Amino acid sequence: MSKVSINHIYMNYHSLKTWTKALDDINFEVEEGEFLTIVGPSGCGKSTLLNIIAGLLTPSSGDVYIDSEKLTSVSKKMGYMFQRDQLFEWLTVWDNIILGLKIQHKSIDNYREKINGLLNDYGLWDFRFHYPEELSGGMRQKVALIRTLALNPEVLLLDEPFSALDYQTRLNISDEIFKIIKKEGKTAIMVTHDISEAISMSNRVLVLSSRPATVNKIFKIEFAQSHDSPLKSREEPEFRTYFNDIWKELNS
Repeated sequence: MSKVSINHIYMNYHSLKTWTKALDDINFEVEEGEFLTIVGPSGCGKSTLLNIIAGLLTPSSGDVYIDSEKLTSVSKKMGYMFQRDQLFEWLTVWDNIILGLKIQHKSIDNYREKINGLLNDYGLWDFRFHYPEELSGGMRQKVALIRTLALNPEVLLLDEPFSALDYQTRLNISDEIFKIIKKEGKTAIMVTHDISEAISMSNRVLVLSSRPATVNKIFKIEFAQSHDSPLKSREEPEFRTYFNDIWKELNS
């Protein structure tokens, strides 16, 4: 049984004089524990699709299912990691992490052990009372992920989560966050414009066409030598073949 199913999603934007078709009959499924990445030309509607999956946007037609249940609003089974870390500068790391729990009126004490474990496991315990401005860009993204994981979602949605980082930090933090997602056993759907990032982190890469976006092709990513590190996957001989094939598909 699929964890997430996207069925015949269409999205049209209307104005007083005209309308624009953004998504055109999008269909795919994501298995439990899978990491699927969506790539496509700039402006094709990748983030729009992710927002529909999150329940933040209502499609013109079509349905999203999670665990075979139709999504009708924002689901607590979904956790969203935005392009920017969205940390509040006047709150400490700890207070940023528990903010979502407070909004949902959940008892902090019931989640304290889990949060402390996440902070310990992922190198942020000593920074729990620091403010965001005292952290590096990579550390801020880890705080944002832990804030999302604190709510214990089953599916993580990631919208260009590393694009605001410099290249070296981006490589390192994507490696760390991939390991965290796998260790926590989460299903993940990520949007990125970085083909290398998509190949190295994903079980499958879905390529969208230019607007109106359709599913051009889905690539299953398999390496003869499997790794738990995206950085190591980039060194495998199959990596270049996947890169060239996806590049050609994007530019076809």
